[in-house]
Amino acid sequence: MQQFTYTIKDRDGVHARPAGAIIKAAHGYKSTIFIESNGKKIALKQGIFALMGLGIRYGAEVVVSCEGEDEAEAAQGMQKCFNEYL
Repeated sequence: MQQFTYTIKDRDGVHARPAGAIIKAAHGYKSTIFIESNGKKIALKQGIFALMGLGIRYGAEVVVSCEGEDEAEAAQGMQKCFNEYL
């Protein structure tokens, strides 16, 4: 398992545009990718409504973990995606 912690820098938190980009990126990997915030954890492949349902706001700290055959690549790619969109 690979994981990283990220602090949300977008003033609007996780809203539709970045959530869509993150979900799309997650579907590009074979690994299962989870995000955890405020004691709630979902698999990103569940979709945009599951991610937005976490209510992640500006300044929140999230933990992203990747489990599977391409987990190292997935963690690196997801971290790049978070840096670009959030």
